[in-house]
Amino acid sequence: MPTKKSVNKNASVANFEESLSELETLVEQMENGKLSLEETLQHFERGVKLTNLCQKALSDAEQKVETLQSKALSQLKKLPSEEE
Repeated sequence: MPTKKSVNKNASVANFEESLSELETLVEQMENGKLSLEETLQHFERGVKLTNLCQKALSDAEQKVETLQSKALSQLKKLPSEEE
């Protein structure tokens, strides 16, 4: 059975992927030039929100990687050196 943390992690990754996919779709629709001004503004507003969600997810992932690297380095420093 998946743990609560693994479910949250998977949801976070899925949310990032979904947000990025939706953002790409919005950009394509805006670039084709067939939207009204009102629709374009709505797409743009949604795109800003999605961009912020994606940036937050990437920032969270970067922080996690840095934490994991720090822990790994700390564990390596605790290992006896070969010179001893």
